[in-house]
Amino acid sequence: MDLQGYELSPIKTALYGFAGHTVQPRGEVLLTITLGLGDMKKTVMTRFTIVEAPSSYNVILGRPDLNAFRAVASAYHQKIKFPVGYRLGEVRGDQTSSRKCYVEIVKLDYKRARQNGKEGCHGVREVCSVEEAKGEHEEVELVPGKGEKSTKISRDLESDLAEKLRGCLIKKIDVFTWSPDKLVGISSHVVEQKLNIVPGSRPIMQKKRHFGAEKDRVIAGQVQELLQVGHIKEVKFPTWLSNVVLVPKATGK
Repeated sequence: MDLQGYELSPIKTALYGFAGHTVQPRGEVLLTITLGLGDMKKTVMTRFTIVEAPSSYNVILGRPDLNAFRAVASAYHQKIKFPVGYRLGEVRGDQTSSRKCYVEIVKLDYKRARQNGKEGCHGVREVCSVEEAKGEHEEVELVPGKGEKSTKISRDLESDLAEKLRGCLIKKIDVFTWSPDKLVGISSHVVEQKLNIVPGSRPIMQKKRHFGAEKDRVIAGQVQELLQVGHIKEVKFPTWLSNVVLVPKATGK
């Protein structure tokens, strides 16, 4: 943060547990913070504790700051709502940015735990699956010479565990499917998808969303594949309809 021109008040109390270790703050500073946009924004003065520590977050708002805004935060909905006069202002979060921050901060904890010889502690192994989303993985060919039949494992696995995992994946190759037409014969006792809605609810059709030419081509290709293998069928005059959701893969596709 660029705090040139601001006078820091000294503080002697250390922060424990911040970013996984003890941090001695550089000081405190009184700053204005604004939530919201346009005429639905609110500004208050708040006191920040300045620290130098590895973290993916620039600012952390605590309960006193949220109370000053009379705000209610929901991590599930990625929103903060607060009163502005007789109306309600809000701040919307971004799931991609939140996931990126989470991955980075947990990654730091994992590396610090490994340096301290605590790889086996509870809660740290979770990073292996999270770090795959960051691209820190190695390719494992399940069928030699066929790169399209491959999967990925984390590079941070211990050598013995990584070798056992490769062997297990190759041995259990029959559980993998490489095309939609192979997804047949799965009993509903194994997996079943259904809409958990209240009986008697009025069906609602979402407004058609425009994705752009490139995404439309992707959607059309996927729909055509599913139509050919019989996983979906065309329905005319639907009473309930939801827009397609595109999810990027680890490969970037």
